[in-house]
Amino acid sequence: MGSSTVTSTASRPAGPGRLAELTSWDADWAGLRVVVTGISKTGFSAADTLAELGARVVVVASSDDDDARHAAETLKIVGVEEVILGQDSSILLPLVGGEAPELVVTSPGYKPSHPLLAAAAAAGVSIWGDVELAWRVRTRAGRKTAEWITITGTNGKTTTTTMVEHMLVAAGLRAIAAGNIGTPILDAVRDPEGWDVLAVELSTFQLHFTQSLEPLSSVCLNLAEDHVDWHGSFEAYAADKAKIYANTKVACVYNAEQIETERMVEEAEVREGCRAVGFTTGMPAVSMVGVVEGLIVDRAFIAERKDSAVELAHVSDIADLVPRHLVANAAAAAALVRAYGLTPENVRDGLLAFESGDHRIQPVAKAGGVLWVNDSKATNPHAASASLSAFKPVIWIAGGLSKGVEYDGLVSAHADRLKAVVLIGEDSSALAGALARHAPDVPVIETGRAQTGKEGMVETPIFGDAVMAQAVAAAAGLAADGDTVLMAPASASMDQFSSYAHRGQAFISAVRELLERRASANKES
Repeated sequence: MGSSTVTSTASRPAGPGRLAELTSWDADWAGLRVVVTGISKTGFSAADTLAELGARVVVVASSDDDDARHAAETLKIVGVEEVILGQDSSILLPLVGGEAPELVVTSPGYKPSHPLLAAAAAAGVSIWGDVELAWRVRTRAGRKTAEWITITGTNGKTTTTTMVEHMLVAAGLRAIAAGNIGTPILDAVRDPEGWDVLAVELSTFQLHFTQSLEPLSSVCLNLAEDHVDWHGSFEAYAADKAKIYANTKVACVYNAEQIETERMVEEAEVREGCRAVGFTTGMPAVSMVGVVEGLIVDRAFIAERKDSAVELAHVSDIADLVPRHLVANAAAAAALVRAYGLTPENVRDGLLAFESGDHRIQPVAKAGGVLWVNDSKATNPHAASASLSAFKPVIWIAGGLSKGVEYDGLVSAHADRLKAVVLIGEDSSALAGALARHAPDVPVIETGRAQTGKEGMVETPIFGDAVMAQAVAAAAGLAADGDTVLMAPASASMDQFSSYAHRGQAFISAVRELLERRASANKES
């Protein structure tokens, strides 16, 4: 399928004036010329919403598989004017009905440097993400207008957002987690009944394309090097994280153990009366939520905060295995919902209902005194550091797609915890180099290749379940009573697995199969 594209400035967009007026569902969206990038969940929901609003929509997507073609047919039925599929189709900015588009709504996977987005910026076309669109259409006559609680951070976003959702539900509120977790934000906003509160997880990809959000409370949980390949630099990544605090109305929640997040709050333009509230895993100061003798306590949202605190929950209410970063997530979630007015009982009941989910510090088995833990969700060094901090001694299964980050700090911080390292990943040379420099005495076993050929002398790469079976077998050969085998890769998964969930499930299956074989062998002997 082809389409005309913007190749000159002869047909210019109408400018930002009309867009500034589009601040509710009931505004005049009719005829607005919009290009939507992507046709997966985010792009589909954006195109569907805009078509329902009466906009003229052209969708472009690099994919051209059966799922994309099916989505394209569905979008045409609901009123999208044109869908252009294929690798080459999303390079140029298309015309909409023969004229330049007035707006591009982009999916998070598109970098700002993407040729289509660069062409839009050069042509003076405004670029929004689906979150910006959702904020602008959230108000609709005859429906509730939900407050937003927004959550970002290098790690812990999904866990904290889920905790917030559980606490809100425990309070009897109609609430849902949305955004970068589960339900696309536009699907949540369009719910016929409406919501009291949305717990909105936001990635930096999404934050980059926002400008109008006014959350009730907001948090950047932590900040560490990640997604440098998308943002271009760590400074750009940090600047997009800091956008979480813009226009916050009641409470900007920051990590009292990481000065960078406090500085974000200090520099943020917020609404009059908004407070800075810290969270910590230690003793809280005034205007903080923290931990005292196994209790999560609040010294921020009580009148007597200068000389007392109120108990919110026991740390043991969170989960059976509670590493420090999970306590931090709970304290942050508590601060966010206390800003909304939830009671201590609501916080406690929400944590009791919370389940951390698969692939996040997930105990898989304990046999022969060895604990096997799956943290496939640890896709960057900061997340892996949190996992490693919880165990000692560790046989560490790590490696994968690095996303341009460095591992020296991670390895040097935890070298004394490492009994051995089993490397996965097509190219884990960066991690291997860091291990050689900072943990030279720690044994390192590389996996991911199998010998083939008649003489077994040719090595070929292996992927998926085969890689993990090899890694688990290597770890098992090194583990002894009292050890933890921790799969916390500190890297993305897409080089050898379809997703972090696939990688985690491969680990679980490999561990269970190994232990079943051992049990069977013991019975036979």
